[in-house]
Amino acid sequence: MIQSFNLEGKVALVTGGTHGLGMAIATGLAKAGAQIVINDVFEDKLANAVEEYKSNGIEVKPYTFDVTKEEQVKAAIASIELEVGGIDILVNNAGIIKRTPALEMNVADFRQVINIDLIGPFIMSKYVAQGMVKRGSGKIINMCSMMSELGRNSVSAYASAKGGLKMLTRNLATEWAKYNIQVNGIGPGYFATSQTEPIRVDGHPFNEFIINRTPAGKWGDPSDLAGAAVFLSSQASDFVNGQVIYVDGGILATIGKPHGEE
Repeated sequence: MIQSFNLEGKVALVTGGTHGLGMAIATGLAKAGAQIVINDVFEDKLANAVEEYKSNGIEVKPYTFDVTKEEQVKAAIASIELEVGGIDILVNNAGIIKRTPALEMNVADFRQVINIDLIGPFIMSKYVAQGMVKRGSGKIINMCSMMSELGRNSVSAYASAKGGLKMLTRNLATEWAKYNIQVNGIGPGYFATSQTEPIRVDGHPFNEFIINRTPAGKWGDPSDLAGAAVFLSSQASDFVNGQVIYVDGGILATIGKPHGEE
């Protein structure tokens, strides 16, 4: 059974794997034996990430390209498959969020979020899957969100993209199951990262909200995502398809509790 989680000999491409949750997932896949490929649009971010991985004993292959640019994606995937090997695992992690009330949001900003968070995963999946079809196997993981299920003030574009990504996951799973390709999603809850550090200080209203809203009573650690990622990348999940695993400390399982209740 333990061997079914082994990723030795597998090539995993993690988009936006230069920091945060993407780096935590890539690190988990590497520790399970996979060769990691990461991408970003900024070469300096890639260079810094390579050094950080190296400090943890992990060798990664960096590639610079934009997941929303079809020709760049095609060229990059061809290079990766030639230089590293066929891509066995794709983690569509690259994404952005713009926190702007809908009445104030520019259409261009809304479109940019959809382009990166939804159309980017479609482009990546389409071209990576071509090699997977030829090899007769593959794992695709889309980074969904609790906003794939819930609304929240000021994130209309992000929630629209992540809701669409959940349905893209289900549709690609439906179409590609016959090729032995499994397409699933991970929906992170609220995690302690450098991006959330300013709002995690004691006394901050949002920090108190998340701790009280999460049954686990804490923010997640990025490493908490590694188990789900390894599972969905491995033979252990060969009959799991079109699902979203929410790693959220139980938030989606509960309506919450009144303020001050233990």
